[in-house]
Amino acid sequence: MEQQNTSLFDIIIWSGAAISLIGLLGILWCVVKVVRARSAKLPDDEMQAVLQSVLPLNLGALFLSIIGLMMVGVGIAFS
Repeated sequence: MEQQNTSLFDIIIWSGAAISLIGLLGILWCVVKVVRARSAKLPDDEMQAVLQSVLPLNLGALFLSIIGLMMVGVGIAFS
């Protein structure tokens, strides 16, 4: 039987893909939250409060997805 060694770059690629997937799920959650708020026909003040609460989460999720994709790119480039 052949032994398959897992290199450091394989770990970087798969962990980057997982981090990127977590970021994508966060972005999708933000979209769902805003769509629900829009369909509820909230007044302007309440809608603005919902959007202000979603904005930091959206930026954090975008940051995670970008970092994950960068990890995948680095892992592929150096493997």
